[in-house]
Amino acid sequence: MLNRVVHRDPLTLDRTLAAVADPKRREILDRSATGPVSISTLADLLEMSLPGVLKHVRVLEEADLLITHKVGRARFCELSPRPLDEVAGWVEDRRRRWCQLLDRFAEHVAERGEGGRE
Repeated sequence: MLNRVVHRDPLTLDRTLAAVADPKRREILDRSATGPVSISTLADLLEMSLPGVLKHVRVLEEADLLITHKVGRARFCELSPRPLDEVAGWVEDRRRRWCQLLDRFAEHVAERGEGGRE
């Protein structure tokens, strides 16, 4: 079996997980995933003040989950999914490891059951 080693930056992973821990920020990401959205539209959708939304947007920008750009007087947000792909890979690596451990445990239990008690 090929042992694939993937190196991920733990600070990026920490920052991403911290950013998506907040339900309002997840809502911002969900809405941004459908295409560019203005901060004022997000404020209306989330029933929040503009400064409140901007605080969440800054956290998401710092985690590289959102990209913002200005068009005239409006600021728009777009999803940047790369950090989420890294989290998905990290979770998949852990899932695979646990499945392998549980499979080995199940084999061990089955062998002990067939051979009697030692």
